[in-house]
Amino acid sequence: APASSSAAAPACRDMAPAGIPTIDMSAPAGRAELSRQMVEAFAERGFFKAVNHGVPPRVSARLDAASAAFFARPAEEKQQAGPPDPLGYGSRSIGSHGDVGELEYLILHTDPDVVARKARAIDRDDPSRFSEAVNEYVQAVRHLACQILDLLGEGLGLRDPASISRLVTTTDSDSLVRINNYPPSATGDGGVKAASAVGFGEHSDPQILSVLRANDVDGLQVLLPDGRGEDAWVQVPADPAAFFINVGDLLQALTNGKLVSIRHRVMASTSKPRLSAIYFAAPALHESISALPETVTADAPRRYRPFTWAEYKKTMYTLRLSHNRLDLFKVVGEGGGDSGEDKSRI
Repeated sequence: APASSSAAAPACRDMAPAGIPTIDMSAPAGRAELSRQMVEAFAERGFFKAVNHGVPPRVSARLDAASAAFFARPAEEKQQAGPPDPLGYGSRSIGSHGDVGELEYLILHTDPDVVARKARAIDRDDPSRFSEAVNEYVQAVRHLACQILDLLGEGLGLRDPASISRLVTTTDSDSLVRINNYPPSATGDGGVKAASAVGFGEHSDPQILSVLRANDVDGLQVLLPDGRGEDAWVQVPADPAAFFINVGDLLQALTNGKLVSIRHRVMASTSKPRLSAIYFAAPALHESISALPETVTADAPRRYRPFTWAEYKKTMYTLRLSHNRLDLFKVVGEGGGDSGEDKSRI
């Protein structure tokens, strides 16, 4: 059944900062400990904040400048880079099933040739200025994503620790980059600021791994256990120097449910615009997704049937944003279909 909408989701409560793991990618305690920390964070939270990640600040700043310049253009000029089909420029509408948010966005395939073609409509004065900023950024965050996936492979005890990262480095990888601009939410009557509006509603990411960076404006919230047997929305403090990494549905399926695809949302600020960029690491469309052999045991039978990324993506486009998509791919019988306490977080 579909998940509840964002409006019916748990209220946002304060939680100790320890609720959001922070991982130092420089590995001060050694690679094995770094790998262990990642597996623990993803198994318990599905999410962590990466610091000392090695992505040069100038690379992020260059993309921010190119993105801000595009979003500052008149609406009629921006529309020429759309509609999102699913790639391109969009505003408010998210998908084709009635989901809306207080944002405008660009969705781009990470293939440099595709970026170059779209850039002609995004930066008509100098298309290469935009495409070079995107390509440099994608190269840097893809490297970070692969580092993380290789470390996860080691921490999970995979015979081939690089088997997951190879899914996203193939030339026909279906990885995307999404750039979101959340304008300040509208004021209420008499100029009084309205309560924060939903910028991007509750969802999980369908791909393998998401690598997010935003400016200094709060808004990202993640759904985490609150220690009282319930889930609560937790505000993630903004940090433009860090990256926020989360498990996608495919990684949950690949690890047979050991790593959790976290549900999250963005609330629009009432005072300042929020700019974010997310790299979605994905396999090729034809790639078959099934639980890695090391994750299937007598005590942990296979939870999801094998499927291709194309099949999963096609299913995703028929559903509302908040749907628990992975539920549709559960194994029936043999105990594999019982998701236990994780069901609300799949």
